[in-house]
Amino acid sequence: MTIKEFDTVILVSRNGMGSADPELQIKLISTYFQLLTESRILPAAICFYADGVKLVVNGSAVIEPLRSLEKMGVHLIICMTCLKYYKMEDQVQVGIVGGMTDIIEAQSRSQKIISL
Repeated sequence: MTIKEFDTVILVSRNGMGSADPELQIKLISTYFQLLTESRILPAAICFYADGVKLVVNGSAVIEPLRSLEKMGVHLIICMTCLKYYKMEDQVQVGIVGGMTDIIEAQSRSQKIISL
């Protein structure tokens, strides 16, 4: 049985996790998302902005765990301004493209925000 934590939102602003070498950052975020899919406790939403949008487009190593999370009911919100900045708006593989207003709305409904 999966428990959805409606009060939690995860913010992803990097193309990976932490501030290590890029290869390690991707390995860490990949492991994090995979373990999150195996967990019984899920966030209400994961918001991707800045370099974080690179995790939801063609070529990303974390598309499959993100698809699994989305199928489990986790809302994946991607910043359109950031996609346009990187010229990636036509490469999105998972989630819903929105704006900063959508991210703010998800944050305002949450009681806990986790920044990766």
